[in-house]
Amino acid sequence: MKRWTIRTVAIGLGTLALSPALAGAQTPAAPQVTPPASTAPPVAPLDPTKVVPVGSSDPLELLKAAGDEIKLSDEKLISRWGHAQATAQIRLSPQASSRAVGRLRFLTEDGLAEVYPVLAARRDSAGRNWLQVRVPARPNGKTGWVLDEMLSSSLYIVQTSLVVDRKNLRATLFKQGKKIWSARVGIGKSGTPTPRGEFWIRERLKGLGGNGTYGPWAFGTSAYSKLSDWPGGGVVGIHGTNQPGLIPGRPSHGCIRVRNDKIRVLARLMPIGTPVSIIN
Repeated sequence: MKRWTIRTVAIGLGTLALSPALAGAQTPAAPQVTPPASTAPPVAPLDPTKVVPVGSSDPLELLKAAGDEIKLSDEKLISRWGHAQATAQIRLSPQASSRAVGRLRFLTEDGLAEVYPVLAARRDSAGRNWLQVRVPARPNGKTGWVLDEMLSSSLYIVQTSLVVDRKNLRATLFKQGKKIWSARVGIGKSGTPTPRGEFWIRERLKGLGGNGTYGPWAFGTSAYSKLSDWPGGGVVGIHGTNQPGLIPGRPSHGCIRVRNDKIRVLARLMPIGTPVSIIN
């Protein structure tokens, strides 16, 4: 981020030389010089309810004082995420003395780089910046805080979001708030339901299993089911199928099944880090 420096230029008034005859006369008061108005834009107060827009090279530079906080993701129009740089503890609140609620990890259950959505950032009294992250772990929905250096130095940005409607058996992908893809889906049966909540895409896997069970593409999410046929033990996936006749329906152990022609299109449109909202 560019740093703008305001330079104040002092204008000196020269000394007026007086003749002896005028030396005892009253010297006229110097004219009042009005300093020029500053051309620097006013510094807007931070609003932790509004997401930092795309284009801010390093949003953390906005944090100046202890207690400053910014919103980094709204999980609809703008979402930021990063990879772990260390297996650091995840804290309940943004302070080193706070209770640990988990630990960062490098890899997912399938051996790919783990993905951590970053919701917000806050500066503490020691001048350190903390990031609020979503945590891929049971129980679903965990969040916590890590020091900023524990994640990628430059956060990734996505502007897509996926909504899965369990009641209407439909998934819809949005980009910058506009619908760009939609399909009927199969979800978990009553005994092993697809969990409701806020999740995200952690993995993209092509030809998983090699036998067509999961179709041409599969996406690993951060959701965990009671039971699943997804590798890794309980991770809810979004994948193709070799049984398209079961869609729409509730045939799975928690995973979200999509017809193969639709999953191929989705694979071109939905990047890693995309928020997934499972509703109803």
